[in-house]
Formats: sequence, C-alpha cells, structure tokens
Amino acid sequence: MEDLDTRACVVLQIDRSLYVYKSKRGTQAELTQRIREICESRVRYGYRRVHILLQRDGWAVNPKRIYRLYKELGMQLRN
Repeated sequence: MEDLDTRACVVLQIDRSLYVYKSKRGTQAELTQRIREICESRVRYGYRRVHILLQRDGWAVNPKRIYRLYKELGMQLRN
C-alpha cells in the first residue's frame, strides 16, 4: 500500500520533497530583539543604518534579511 503523502503528490504532480519540506532557518529571536532595541533607542534610523550598526556589533547579516525583519516588526522610519 502506498503512503498517503506519496499518493497525494502523484495526484498533484509535485515532488514529495516539496510536500514534506521543513525549513532549516531558525526563529532569529536574538537578531529581532537587537533590531527592536536599536529602533527604540534611535527612532530616526531606517533599516540601512540598523544594518550598519549590526555589522559594527559583529552580526554577519544580509541587508535584505534586516529589511524583512524590520517590516515584520512593523518598524518604519519616523520623521
């Protein structure tokens, strides 16, 4: 008897690896907390300046990830 997941994938014509995919990315809670701290202390900093401050602190993080987390936190540059 075939596995139910395998049959569903055959019917939908997708690879089984796509169906059972588990993300390896962590929650990034520490990074999110640090971004929140920076934005609370420096309200006029956008994600680009936050990225520079994180680099100075030793975080090796892509600016696109900072932008994504910045938006998820609901942060925006305040004038």
